[in-house]
Amino acid sequence: MRYPHLAFGTPRKLPPAERLPGRVVVLDIAFAADVQGASFEGVTRKLIDGLGDRLAMWIDHHDHERHAEYAHDPRFVLRTKREHGACPELVTPERVAAAGPIDTILCHGDFDGLCSAAKWIRGGVEPYPGADEDARAIDTRLGTPGPLADLLDRALRARPRDEALFGLVVRFLAEGATDTGLLATFRAAADELRALEEEARRLARGYTVDGRLAICDARGRRGPYDKTLLLLLGQQRAPIALVHDESTVTLAARFDSGIDLLRELGIEGGMPTRVSVGVDRLDEAIRKLR
Repeated sequence: MRYPHLAFGTPRKLPPAERLPGRVVVLDIAFAADVQGASFEGVTRKLIDGLGDRLAMWIDHHDHERHAEYAHDPRFVLRTKREHGACPELVTPERVAAAGPIDTILCHGDFDGLCSAAKWIRGGVEPYPGADEDARAIDTRLGTPGPLADLLDRALRARPRDEALFGLVVRFLAEGATDTGLLATFRAAADELRALEEEARRLARGYTVDGRLAICDARGRRGPYDKTLLLLLGQQRAPIALVHDESTVTLAARFDSGIDLLRELGIEGGMPTRVSVGVDRLDEAIRKLR
């Protein structure tokens, strides 16, 4: 099995095009929203233009108004999360074949993105039966993933910047999830999530409800916490969870809620059901969304 060069990024932070060898496929990385110093022009367009003809394909399932600009370019497979709850299901044998030989995969460092990378390496074949469904359950936070996917998701959430772990997960999945010798490594990482979850649950006890908002002040945190869990706990109390600390306000609603946080806050680009803005917009967010 031929392994391409692996690189990792987020919508707001992408590696320079010159650091990505050869022909490149981008998987599960959304176009940047114009918020908190990032912008589509300064991040996403910069990479697209920098890669030029070396961009073999860009596959993503996150909403963005600039998708329409690439609708006639067959290299771009851009859908919404409502259409496709996870990215791996968009990585098909036909698309892998259409892209042709590639040298680099640039992907998001969560289960969804890493599973997409592994599936690409496997020619569009799932790493194991049900992997696409597991990715959908994890990325939408609806449904229950299988034990293996849950283990990998927990390991990745515990170490969200550990690119060495990202690479191990891709290789493990690309080889059909059969190397049981790696499971101890994944379990050790996943065990680290427990402390972050405990802190998230402690912080969640401080949620207050104001209309549609469940509001949590995370400035009193005692250490790192699992923000995804904290937001989910808030959504159990109100349609929109708001978590803020000294610098950032993060808002989230269920992806199938019909709530459009971007429209209500006047933000261009990004996911309509999860938004982060500077803390200077805290009062505005509460006023507009309550």
